[in-house]
Amino acid sequence: MVATVMTREQQVDVVVLGLGPGGEHLATEAARAGLRVVGVEAHLVGGVCPYYGCIPSKMMLRAAGALAEARRVGGLAGSAEAAPDWSAVARRIREEATDDWDDGAAAQRLEDAGVTLVRGHGRLDGPGVVAVAGTRYVARRGVVLNTGTTPGVLPVEGLEGTPFWTNRDAVRAEQAPASLLVVGGGPVGCELAQTFARFGTRVTIVEGADRLLSADEPEASDLLARSFARDGIQVLLGTRLASVRHADGRFTATLEGPDDSLELDTDRLLIATGRTPNLPDIGLETVGLDPHAESVATDGYLRAGDRLWALGDITGKGPYTHVSMYQAGVALRDVTGSGGPEASYHAVPRVTFTDPEVGAVGLTEREARDCGLDVRVASGGLGSRGWLHGPGGDGLVKVVEDRAAGHLVGATSVGPTGGEVLSMLATAIHARVPTDVLREQVLAFPTFHRAVSAVLADLEG
Repeated sequence: MVATVMTREQQVDVVVLGLGPGGEHLATEAARAGLRVVGVEAHLVGGVCPYYGCIPSKMMLRAAGALAEARRVGGLAGSAEAAPDWSAVARRIREEATDDWDDGAAAQRLEDAGVTLVRGHGRLDGPGVVAVAGTRYVARRGVVLNTGTTPGVLPVEGLEGTPFWTNRDAVRAEQAPASLLVVGGGPVGCELAQTFARFGTRVTIVEGADRLLSADEPEASDLLARSFARDGIQVLLGTRLASVRHADGRFTATLEGPDDSLELDTDRLLIATGRTPNLPDIGLETVGLDPHAESVATDGYLRAGDRLWALGDITGKGPYTHVSMYQAGVALRDVTGSGGPEASYHAVPRVTFTDPEVGAVGLTEREARDCGLDVRVASGGLGSRGWLHGPGGDGLVKVVEDRAAGHLVGATSVGPTGGEVLSMLATAIHARVPTDVLREQVLAFPTFHRAVSAVLADLEG
């Protein structure tokens, strides 16, 4: 006799599949608006950001920055000594940031808002339906996908089965390793490389492109490379990880560069080469979508199909918490029928929190030219404030203007507060403020952001 598996069915208003920052926010606000909401999460409520990404990594960077500032005292104010102790960082991350990687408080906030939290791996089971833990939740309004991404793993000979790190492992480190090979010179790789280097780790970065932060302006990459050299970080560009051996607690990596290959021994190996969307096993095929796609296509209201919305990393609009939260607001208005503007991505900011910080918004010069725009470009240093700052005061501002439209379409701000200076540039690009109006603005002296006015003046040519 064949056993019959009974499946329960429940009628709800909205199912949010995946509770990263955007999904958590939408579920909370939809419930507060009076809808019956079910939130489905297989891992931690809040997603990567509070447990393995933004929050713990910035604690690490803050600690590393304090060490760097202590070492600059000799050039500014006498003398100081700093003895790196990673245990203080590990304690803050464990106790203050992640509560030892326990999401109980986040789950309680969600439930207090009126959301029914269901633990488990959910899958779409047709339009407006999610199946999880033996129950089919049928959503009258629809389903919101926020399944996020996981660290990408390279198809490298010998890598599988070794105790290599991803960002998830790096933020849980109990001590700084003696040596670290970082594969990937993007934001995650750069932030973690500089952090560990400043705690005494001997760090090498391997990057396949011809520069660090290849998605940003070349001028920003050059500045960061010089900072890394001062921190003792070895950077190997145009180089790839060809194979890996692990024995006796150490890695031996074979690297292939532009001219030859070499072997490098290291205590730890960090893979920071991007992320993979969590799409193949969530039932996309049941709603007519491709489970093997690189992203979920959405319209201006984040609609991805019949009673289906998608937001966050899986939409391909930027792997940033602030993008997911922004999208959640747009989708929430559509789910609740309250109306509002469509999503716009022409002024999405991003910051790599290295020292110096690298902030960017809109298009790079190359991207603008590739779009066929007739552009004017100007760049310059941080002026008087950069000089006053002394050691660690390197930076630049670069702007890209659409000559015909007469407003900025892209900007980069690098420096001790590069991410903060970026805010005025992001506002200008978002609102399409005429460049002539920006030139009339009075900017306080001596500030880092005053450098923007000098750069705008150079656009006159």
